[in-house]
Amino acid sequence: MFKTLHLRLSEMKTEKSKKLNIMDRRKFLRSVALTGAAITTMKDADAMSILSQSFQTSNATAKYDLVAVMGGEPEAMFRKAIEEMGGMKNFINKGDKVCIKPNIGWDQPVEMAANTNPKLVAEIIKHCFEAGASEVRVFDHTCDDWRKSYANSGIEEAAKRAGAEVLPAHQESYYKTVSIPKGRNLKSAKIHQAIVDSDKWINVPVLKNHGGAQLTISMKNYMGIVWDRGFFHANDLQQCIADICTYEKRPVLNIVDAYRLMKTSGPRGKSLSDVVLSKGLFMSQDIVAVDTAAANFFNQAREMPLENVAHIAKAQQLGLGTMELDKLNIRRVRI
Repeated sequence: MFKTLHLRLSEMKTEKSKKLNIMDRRKFLRSVALTGAAITTMKDADAMSILSQSFQTSNATAKYDLVAVMGGEPEAMFRKAIEEMGGMKNFINKGDKVCIKPNIGWDQPVEMAANTNPKLVAEIIKHCFEAGASEVRVFDHTCDDWRKSYANSGIEEAAKRAGAEVLPAHQESYYKTVSIPKGRNLKSAKIHQAIVDSDKWINVPVLKNHGGAQLTISMKNYMGIVWDRGFFHANDLQQCIADICTYEKRPVLNIVDAYRLMKTSGPRGKSLSDVVLSKGLFMSQDIVAVDTAAANFFNQAREMPLENVAHIAKAQQLGLGTMELDKLNIRRVRI
């Protein structure tokens, strides 16, 4: 009897120890994800399962709705993603006038992750020309001085070297008034002529924290194509972000740069402690799906409830895409 009791007590202690170890590991992983140590964790742990918690493994021969790549340099991740999407010729035709819209809003170096990675921008430009584009233009309506932002982000030099024309966006005369008939709060907007005149455009945001919108991803990046951003802030920012995405000329691709991720102090950033080296990239034509996936990814660096990024759900309500990732055909790749 005593022997049986001793064995039972021993089993209970072992079981309790296992539970404590599991709890300790969960606490550890959570604490790591909420600190700068996520730089190594997002690389060494099973990051692809973290990256795509609700993604399903797909048939490799099928057409993908979304591609998520992790673990490489910006150029390599883009090359793999566009390959999985069937190549740039699926999106750009011979003779197309193409506009690429990265985030170049801030007078910050690439290490601060305030702007899109210039290596990624250059690689996209090269692929557009290889697909037959007759011209490629790059611009952003910056928040900081546009000359300093263009230069210090590294994007101006990288884009020009790749053969693109880099355009200013700091004067109202560069914009054309267009109708936004499906918008709820926003019914018209002045959009940069480079977008209006293009045959195709590609949306290339950087994934980061934002004080007002909570996150900057593909939809928030639209604010760099309009002139009067003050209207957005005064008339329900989250709704206006969704509204502007109903503009009839949609991007043929949304490519989210998550190579470095600004987890705090966005959108400009204050120090390198705000930044995580996350080495991710997301690509889709569905702007709601790609922003949902990227927002899920952001949560591994800092807790950000999806409902707080309200423009994503509002865009889904406007019929711009789906947040139900488990219903999509998604390709996950680790480099």
